Amino acid sequence: MIEVKNLKKSYGDLQAVKGVDFSISKGEIVGLLGPNGAGKTTIMKILTGYMFPSDGIALVGDINVVERPVEVKKLVGYLPENTPLYNDLNVLEYLSFIAEAHGLKEQKREDRIVEVSKECGLSKVIMRNISELSKGYRQRVGLAQAMLHDPPILILDEPTTGLDPNQILEIRELIKKLGQEKTVILSTHIMQEVEAVCNKVLILNEGYIVAKGTTEEIARKLHGEDILNLTLKAQDAQAVSQALSICPVVDKVISAEQEGTNRLVVRLALKKGLTLPEEAIFDWAVASGNKILAMLPERLSLEDIFAKLTREGQSNVG
Repeated sequence: MIEVKNLKKSYGDLQAVKGVDFSISKGEIVGLLGPNGAGKTTIMKILTGYMFPSDGIALVGDINVVERPVEVKKLVGYLPENTPLYNDLNVLEYLSFIAEAHGLKEQKREDRIVEVSKECGLSKVIMRNISELSKGYRQRVGLAQAMLHDPPILILDEPTTGLDPNQILEIRELIKKLGQEKTVILSTHIMQEVEAVCNKVLILNEGYIVAKGTTEEIARKLHGEDILNLTLKAQDAQAVSQALSICPVVDKVISAEQEGTNRLVVRLALKKGLTLPEEAIFDWAVASGNKILAMLPERLSLEDIFAKLTREGQSNVG
């Protein structure tokens, strides 16, 4: 649905995007992450046909954004970070204007306005002037205009800005629903939002894509190994470590620390490419007479991943 190859964009001497490559399929919700100035907004503007790249290729629905930008705009619904609204219009007038600009026929126009107003929670304020709306409702109007012409691709820049917690949950559910049949690119600084909504992430830093894939895939590559935290009812850390070191799924025992009288916490590196290693650990515990109190795989959170990639200068993960 979206294919980007060696995409570059310069503003004079400033190179904002430095040769990025990625592809996004239909039905994927992809989180576009990065610190301020990483190139996120530039990429989104190129994909909407708002601006052209300095070099490289961007295909949206197999259409080149440089060669046929008007056709691209028909395929994309865009919610920019600063929602473009006309304050002197009420919500109905504004959505009618946007629908007419997209070329929707009168009956289709009316049906779509009713539909998106309901989905975005605007039905109660449909006759109110936009100037009178709270920031949260203005954000909903912006999302409604992006959805109005029923595009196959949605590009949303900070879509839950200004919403209260209940509204955020509602919009997240709406985005997940839309992602079942549309391609969605979601840019946000809220990591929990990406974890709750997105199938994949693209992490940008200083104009480069430094990681792409699922959170689990990126975390695994950053770790370089699969880590398991095992809590046992035991007193002899050395004996347990020696016994675990010969377990067929254990690559090495990283640490074993006593917590209290009968509680031992062991951090294990597992061998790669295993299926159900936890089952083998459980079998080991039964055979060796050890009692497992807890067994949890160690995973980096998306916040940890983001900080590691954008602060510590690591790159090309994924």
